[in-house]
Amino acid sequence: MSTIVRTLRNLRRVGFKDAAHQMQNIGDTKAGTLIGTDRFGNKYFENMTEELPLRTRWVDYKEAEYDASHIEPGWHAWISYLVDAPPYADKIMQTGLRPWEPRDHRANPTQSRAAFKTYSTTRPKISAWTPTAAPR
Repeated sequence: MSTIVRTLRNLRRVGFKDAAHQMQNIGDTKAGTLIGTDRFGNKYFENMTEELPLRTRWVDYKEAEYDASHIEPGWHAWISYLVDAPPYADKIMQTGLRPWEPRDHRANPTQSRAAFKTYSTTRPKISAWTPTAAPR
């Protein structure tokens, strides 16, 4: 949560439309430099002067319904402070150079019907007890 002075300053910097978009999506107004966009249309920003430590980088998702799987691995490493340079500046982190990286987006199925559910193929060692009520 930011102060009123900071919110008004960021409103002047980013404009009313972007400030309203930020308040709707992240609940705070932030002003920073656009570092880049990924193939999904997400925008990545950085502000090293006014933000708190480890809160200087953020992502503006293109979709309103988003999850963490909408961030590419190179951008995830940058936004998590694992690397200093964004993916377009680092040859190793560029998309498509690693053979294990998926070519298309696969959504995270957690909390959906497609989520992984464990099952056992062994017979249980303990049988469940089902109580029976005697007729009165």
